[in-house]
Order: sequence, then C-alpha cells, then structure tokens
Amino acid sequence: MTHTLSVWLVLITAFVAANLPFLNNRWLAVLPRRAPKTLWMRVGELVLLYFLVGALGLALERDAGQIAPQGWEFYATTGSMFLTLAFPGFVYRYLFRRRG
Repeated sequence: MTHTLSVWLVLITAFVAANLPFLNNRWLAVLPRRAPKTLWMRVGELVLLYFLVGALGLALERDAGQIAPQGWEFYATTGSMFLTLAFPGFVYRYLFRRRG
C-alpha cells in the first residue's frame, strides 16, 4: 500500500468513525439499545473510536517502516482533529431542527 493511500484510508476512516456515535443509537453501530444513547455515552464511544482509528494508523505506519515517536503534542493535535471531524454528526444530532 502506498503512503498516500494509507493516509487517505486513515482520514476517511477517522471521518466515518467520528460521526458514527451521532448518527445511530446502537453501540458501535452494531449492538442494539432499547433507550436512546445519552451525550456521555456518545462521548465515550467517540473516545473509543479515536483509539481504534489511532491503532489503525499505527498499524499502517508500522507496515510502512519505522514508527515515529509521538509526544503529547501529537495526541492533542489528533484529538482536536477527530473532534473537528465529528462536528457534522454533532450538528445533525443536537442542533439540526427537524420539522414535524
């Protein structure tokens, strides 16, 4: 897999994973729930998906060669980017006014 393809794979996966908690009421889009998820459940699911996407990126980086060392700045930046990618799903769930 080329480096460009692996970067795009991680970005698209991050976008889908960041919006997934806000677009359905299932745990990780698989396990059904009787009651709707609360905001804190969605945030917890968002954190879990952040780490899963990070594991995918780490695996792709390991496959490409040596893993670069990451400090707190890396996690602050990627966490902020993941929250930014989650904005469309958050707006759809909590701010979009539905008619009817």
